[in-house]
Amino acid sequence: MKYQLVLQYPASSIKDYDAIIEIEDALVANLGDDDEVDGHDAGSGEVNIFIRTDAPKEAFERVKSLLGSRDFWVDARVAYREAAKNEYTILWPKGLDKFTVA
Repeated sequence: MKYQLVLQYPASSIKDYDAIIEIEDALVANLGDDDEVDGHDAGSGEVNIFIRTDAPKEAFERVKSLLGSRDFWVDARVAYREAAKNEYTILWPKGLDKFTVA
C-alpha cells in the first residue's frame, strides 16, 4: 500500500494507553480490506496508530465513521504520508500546520 495514515493522540497515563489500544482493536476488527492497521507506538507524550492504505482521505472518512463522535477527536491529530517519504499532509484538525511523529 502506498500511504501511511497516522492517528495521533496525547497520552500520559496507562488509562490513555488503554483507550488507544481499544481504538486500535476496533479499527482492526472493522476496517475493510482497503486499509490495514499496521500497529502503534507510544512515547514522548503521544500515541500513534498507523494504517496502511492506498486512499488516505477515504480511509480517514472510514475511521471517522467507525469511531463516531467520541471525545478523543478533540485532541486527535491525523495526517498521512507516502510510505517512502517523510513529509506529512495534515487531515485533522483544520488549521494544524505541523505534524511529526516522535
